[in-house]
Amino acid sequence: MSEHLLGDRKPVLSGKVRDLYEVGPDRLLFVASDRISAFDHILGSTIPDKGKVLTQLSLFWFDTLRNLVPNHLVTADVNSYPQDLQPYKNYLSGRSMIVHKAKMVQVECVARGFLSGSGWKDYKQTGAVCGIPLPSGLRESDRLPQPIFTPAAKNHTGHDENIGFDQVVNLVGGELAERLRELTLAIYSAASQYAETKGLILADTKFEFGFIPAEDGSEQLVLADEVLTPDSSRYWLAEEYAPGGAQPSYDKQFVRDYLESIQWDKNPPAPSLPAEVIAETRKKYLEAFTLLTGKANLPQ
Repeated sequence: MSEHLLGDRKPVLSGKVRDLYEVGPDRLLFVASDRISAFDHILGSTIPDKGKVLTQLSLFWFDTLRNLVPNHLVTADVNSYPQDLQPYKNYLSGRSMIVHKAKMVQVECVARGFLSGSGWKDYKQTGAVCGIPLPSGLRESDRLPQPIFTPAAKNHTGHDENIGFDQVVNLVGGELAERLRELTLAIYSAASQYAETKGLILADTKFEFGFIPAEDGSEQLVLADEVLTPDSSRYWLAEEYAPGGAQPSYDKQFVRDYLESIQWDKNPPAPSLPAEVIAETRKKYLEAFTLLTGKANLPQ
C-alpha cells in the first residue's frame, strides 16, 4: 500500500511503516504512517493513530535518554517545518519529525534481558543466543542472568539475520563494535529501569545508530530511527508476567494471532483485518503510550 500524502513530493525511502523525504541537503522528514505489517507483509488495513504513537514515544525516549546518548532529531514542531510542507500540517502533526541525515551503521543493535522470540528459538536449538552461552534449564520468557547484546545484520529483503559479535567487528571494526555494544546495553538498562517504574517489563529492544557531522567537523555517533516503541521493542505488563511460555505483549500480537487463525499462507495479497482486531491493536498501542509517558491523549 503506497499512501504518500504530501502532494507531488515522493519519498526517498518508503518502508513498511515510515516514509522518508529529503528536506534539504542534510535533513530528512520522517513520517510514521498508520500502516501495519506482519510476517514481512504490509496488511490491507491500517491502525488509526499508530504512526502518532510511534513518533510520540520516540520523541519521549529521545528526550528521556538525551544525557546518555545524542540523537538525530532536529524538530518535531510542524510550525517550524519548511514552508512547502505547511499545507500538509494536519497530516504531519504528531506523526513526523525532521532529523539530521545520518550515515547509518549497517547493524541492528539488539539488547535482550529476557529469553523470548528468536532468542528463545536459538536457545532451544543451541543453548546460546547469537553464540552467547546461557545456563541450561531456562524457560521461555525467563529473565537472563544479565542483559546481552545480540546484533543482527540489516537485510532489506526480509528478516534481519542474527550475527555474532565477531561478525560485527568484521563489519564495522573493533572500536565501533565495542561502542555499539556498550551503548546498546546502557540504553537498555536505563530504559528497562524506567519501564519497571511504570509497571512494564522491557524484554528486548533494537536500536539503530548513525553518524552525523559534529560542530567540530568530526562525526558524531547518534541514536536514530524509532526508539523503544512497541514496533521495535517487546513490552510486557509486569503484574501479568509468568515465565514458562510466551507473554502477552504491547505490540501487534492481536494481528499475528488473527492471521494465524485464518491460516493465511503469508503470501501476497495480504488480508485486511476485521474491525475488532484493528480496535484491540490500536488499544494496545495507546496503552503502551499512556503507561510510558503518563499522557492520556495523543497530540491532535
